[in-house]
Amino acid sequence: MAFLIGENMTGGYGGADILHDCTIGVEKGEIAVIVGPNGAGKSTGMKAIFGMLDIHTGRVMMDGQDITKLSPQARVNLGMGFVPQTSNVFTSMTVEENLEMGAFIRTDDISDTKEQVFDLFPILREKRNQPAGELSGGQRQQVAVGRALMTKPKVLMLDEPTAGVSPIVMDELFDRIIEIAKSGVAVLMVEQNAKQALNIADKGYVLVQGSNKYTDTGEALLANPDVRKAFLGG
Repeated sequence: MAFLIGENMTGGYGGADILHDCTIGVEKGEIAVIVGPNGAGKSTGMKAIFGMLDIHTGRVMMDGQDITKLSPQARVNLGMGFVPQTSNVFTSMTVEENLEMGAFIRTDDISDTKEQVFDLFPILREKRNQPAGELSGGQRQQVAVGRALMTKPKVLMLDEPTAGVSPIVMDELFDRIIEIAKSGVAVLMVEQNAKQALNIADKGYVLVQGSNKYTDTGEALLANPDVRKAFLGG
């Protein structure tokens, strides 16, 4: 069983099911990527694992514990970090204040973790006293990821971390995400840039209409002619 897994999840918002018997999991130190066409339920799958919507069948397990009924806040306390796609920084606060806000559940000294975030994202050290709202899109994403890392999560969940950034910034963010995984964190992300994301993924999930269409290693999915034709533009 994976370190974190949403097994056979069916559910959605209100009465409408968006996920249909969907399974998504990730191991510690691995990157798992959820790809698929628009409206496939990619973000919904991640939100279900984070406890932001109800699933009426299936379960979510983390480190052998059933967390299906826990609130998102309780999941954060267990070691989940979630970076939503939008509104993921406090624009009027400085970079440093944003990071400190990220550590709200911690009662110990956070300065070491802050240094680790600054080492990972050197531009944030440089701009630590600037309001986050003045940063570029790519820098803001770094603040958002850095803030999630301040809780020292065991699992980092990213909803389209490269949305709206240039290819150069995307490559840089992916390099940082690889470093985060190498430190032993389980990374689960939803990504529009399917080809690039599968390139760095240990595991990939191709969702179509809320169901698993393909599940395999990133490498195998990139090499699969059906996946390439349907989802990766040949």
